[in-house]
Amino acid sequence: MPQPTDKKELIILVDDNLANLRTGINILSRNYTVSTAPSAAKMFNLLENNKPVIILLDVDMPEMNGYEIIKILKSKSETKNIPVIFLTARADFGDEIEGLSLGAIDYITKPFQPPLLLKRIEVHLLVEKQKQKLEKLAADLKYFNNNLQKMVLEKTENILELQDAMLKTMAEMVEYRDDITGGHIERTQHGVKLLLEEIKKNNYYPDEANNINIDLAVQSCQLHDVGKISIEDKLLKKPGKLTVEEFEEMKKHALIGEQIMEKIETLTKKNDFLKYAKIFAGSHHEKWNGTGYPRGLKENEIPLLGRVMAIADVYDSLISVRPYKEPFTHDKSVKIINEGSGTQFDPLLVKLFNSVEEQFMNK
Repeated sequence: MPQPTDKKELIILVDDNLANLRTGINILSRNYTVSTAPSAAKMFNLLENNKPVIILLDVDMPEMNGYEIIKILKSKSETKNIPVIFLTARADFGDEIEGLSLGAIDYITKPFQPPLLLKRIEVHLLVEKQKQKLEKLAADLKYFNNNLQKMVLEKTENILELQDAMLKTMAEMVEYRDDITGGHIERTQHGVKLLLEEIKKNNYYPDEANNINIDLAVQSCQLHDVGKISIEDKLLKKPGKLTVEEFEEMKKHALIGEQIMEKIETLTKKNDFLKYAKIFAGSHHEKWNGTGYPRGLKENEIPLLGRVMAIADVYDSLISVRPYKEPFTHDKSVKIINEGSGTQFDPLLVKLFNSVEEQFMNK
């Protein structure tokens, strides 16, 4: 049985079928240290002295099945945070839902497809590492906020740096997953800033606009697509048009982005940059005529920040390369934005966009 080393991350593979264990070792051992266990008892024995980065757990085993095992793992403080991926020959939707509801992060069917197994593990480990980094940043931010009154003035700079680091970390997670959009975050920040400045300069929507801190809003809009960390690569990078079912899955990123912001809010005191980030994530795909998602809001029901981001986001998508299209010219992109005035976009904001459209091109 391979033993853990300092050079490779440890994966524990649990399966009562020796042929499956050998297959798993052959697939994984080039990238990871693999310890195998033919039973729950052997696995728990391994866990006494080893902490794997992930456990690959067979569902159907004698004496104790995978569902019973994961309940024990999740009940113990020392093992509850170890990610578990179920392995099974079953193809039943109900079984998959049960496994995920018990705390598994994925459900992979046997026989293994080596490239798929390796990719799924790679993605889950990346998300887990980024989550741990984010949790540490959020915990640090909570500490700073709770002790803000006791801090001397020079500590303020550290808080701002920490806040910016958290935002950048989350934004980088999205860029890594959705690498076709290189530079998208910076360009949409530029567009959001232009439009918000024009809104205030022209005194449009004063009830909302006067309460918006532009610097914080621009900083927070980095996170408008953060929910995409939960969307599978095959959808994010699909070269053709999404099916109806795939598009429904893709649409979930808006609500998931909101939920991520809400989770962070539970770890710290509420503040404007989290509030703005939540609005950007949850409303930038709403449409003026009510046909957008996730809630089908219309006109001024859509938060002003969401209406602003809708224009900045679509403009950048139009001028950028995508797997399913070549980039449009600036002029054609402006024309498409104008054609969406009153249907997809707030007509008043389209008017402001037209007054600064050449500056959109300069980023």
